[in-house]
Amino acid sequence: MKEIHTSKIQDAVARLCMESNYYLSEDIKEGLISSKAKEISPLGQSILDDIIENAEVAQKRAIPICQDTGTAVVFVEIGQDVHVVGDSLEEAIQNGIRKGYQEGFLRKSMVEDPLLRVNTKDNTPAIIHYSIVKGEHIKITLAPKGGGSENMSALKMLKPSDGMEGVEEFVLKTVDEAGSNACPPLVVGVGIGGNFEMAPLLAKKALLRPINQSNPKKHIKEMEDRLLMKINALGIGPQGLGGRTTALGVNIEVFPTHIASLPVAVNIGCHVTRHKTVIL
Repeated sequence: MKEIHTSKIQDAVARLCMESNYYLSEDIKEGLISSKAKEISPLGQSILDDIIENAEVAQKRAIPICQDTGTAVVFVEIGQDVHVVGDSLEEAIQNGIRKGYQEGFLRKSMVEDPLLRVNTKDNTPAIIHYSIVKGEHIKITLAPKGGGSENMSALKMLKPSDGMEGVEEFVLKTVDEAGSNACPPLVVGVGIGGNFEMAPLLAKKALLRPINQSNPKKHIKEMEDRLLMKINALGIGPQGLGGRTTALGVNIEVFPTHIASLPVAVNIGCHVTRHKTVIL
C-alpha cells in the first residue's frame, strides 16, 4: 500500500492555488485565439486581444490573471490502496489553501458567515468534493471560482415532458440573463440528471473538461454544438459589448435520474475558467 504524507498534499495544494491563478490553460488560450479570428466586431476583437495579452503578462510575471482569485473548489480522487499519513487529509488541504493564497499574494475572498460577512483572511474554507477510486494515487484538482460568474449560475427542476427543448431553452435563458455580469466570453457548464444536489455538481465538473473535448455521447455532443451556436448568436459578445464571441465552449455532463425528474443546472465560467490538477 502506497503511503502519502499530508505535508506533500499541503505543498501540492499550495502550488495549485498559485499555478491555477497565474497560468491560463491551453484549451482556453486556443479558444480565445480561435474566437478572435472569427469575431466580426472590431471592439470585440480588441477586447479579445486585451484578454490574451493579460493572460500572457500574468504567466510571464507569475501574477493573478484576475483580481478575483475565487472560492477554492477542490476535487479529490483517493485511490483505495493509498494510506494517508500525518495529519488529517481535510486539514492538509485547508492548510494548503492558506499557504497558497498567502504566499501567492492571492485575494482572500471568503467570509466566515454568509450574513455577518467577516472575512476569514486566508480564503478558507475550501469547498472539497471527495471520491474513492481504484489505484495507488491521489488526484487533486483545484478550480478557483470567481463570484461574478458563480452568481449567474442557476438550477431548475424541469418536468420530463420539457425534454431536450426545455433544457436548451433554460440554458439559453440563463446565459442571456447573465449578460456581461459573468465576464464573457464564457465556458458554460451544464449538468443534466441526478437530483437537486447532483445536477449543480455535474455542471461544476463540466467546467473541468477542456473545451476542445466533446461529450462522448452523440446526442449530448450535438446539444453542446447546438447550444454554443445559439449562445454566440445572442450577440452579447466579449465583456458584454457585442459580437459573436459570447461563449468559448459548452460542456454538458449527464447522470441517471428519477422517472419523474429532469434536473438541469448551469454553472457559468468566465473567460479564464481556471483549474489545475496534480497526481500524487
